[in-house]
Amino acid sequence: MAAVALRGVHKSFGSTAVVHGVDLGIKDGEFCVLVGPSGCGKSTLLRMIAGLEEISGGEIDIGGRVVNNLAPKERDIAMVFQNYALYPHMTVRDNMAFSLKLAGVAKEQLEQRVADAAGILGLTEYLERYPRQLSGGQRQRVAMGRAIVRKPQVFLFDEPLSNLDAKLRVAMRTEIKSLHQRLKTTSVYVTHDQIEAMTMADKIVVMNAGKVEQIGTPLELYDNPANLFVAGFIGSPAMNFIPGKISGAGIDLGSGISLPLKTDVKGGSSVILGVRPEHLAVSPQGLPAEVVVVEPTGADTQIFCKLAGVDVNAVVRERHEFHPGESIRLAPQATFLFDPASGARLA
Repeated sequence: MAAVALRGVHKSFGSTAVVHGVDLGIKDGEFCVLVGPSGCGKSTLLRMIAGLEEISGGEIDIGGRVVNNLAPKERDIAMVFQNYALYPHMTVRDNMAFSLKLAGVAKEQLEQRVADAAGILGLTEYLERYPRQLSGGQRQRVAMGRAIVRKPQVFLFDEPLSNLDAKLRVAMRTEIKSLHQRLKTTSVYVTHDQIEAMTMADKIVVMNAGKVEQIGTPLELYDNPANLFVAGFIGSPAMNFIPGKISGAGIDLGSGISLPLKTDVKGGSSVILGVRPEHLAVSPQGLPAEVVVVEPTGADTQIFCKLAGVDVNAVVRERHEFHPGESIRLAPQATFLFDPASGARLA
């Protein structure tokens, strides 16, 4: 196991900069998730850690040594890809053992490592099968087993669950988290799915347009988003945003609707009010809203409304018989304020 440190890491393709000076420290044994929309630079950053992309500036440190000029095989890392990357003509056993054979590991030790990894991943009965005879989830476990047998300092995962169906993704998510808790190997995991990030990570790095927006634990990002981007990206369903203006009575949301709220923000300032769907309660003391669509999901009910001319979503545990066009009142239980110009969160 080893700590990973990125110091001022840049990446450009020609004149186009795609990663802008990333500074990141990942502790020994930590599970760190890089999350963000497509094209934000997270996979490029992972590939630079792996040595599959050259860096344009900065330093990458693995286990106390700078690896900028080391080939991937010299970095003591193992990578699990989105598309499994298994050899179709080899059995599960041979796929898992291949890297050890290339490294000249003794046969007895090789067989023991494969057996141990297969036992951990529930693959023992599939060792003589070929990839075409396995399900998507089983193939992904083989890819993980191939990484485990190498006993690397760092595991790198590049969106490993994106090719699986929804139910299997949830199961594999649990398996990977459980595996990390057993092996305690430093892991860097890339995904665009913030639910994966929230449920799996010790530390989340939210990226946008090649920059790091915020770093923190899942609950730190959920409870204290630094800006509009993080607030809108972390949390499902997404946070509601309602433009308003600070007034003596609180926040004027327009359409004659005002929310009493004490704030140090200067009167007359434009703001964006953020409130999570689960923090909107149906209450006679709430703000007036018009029901658009009601979606019962079993445990929860999602109520899509118009509030001050803005589309908002409320998620409540109670069951209501609301109908489109009906007037209801929604009371914010917790709120955030953001600067419309910079996106930064306000006190």
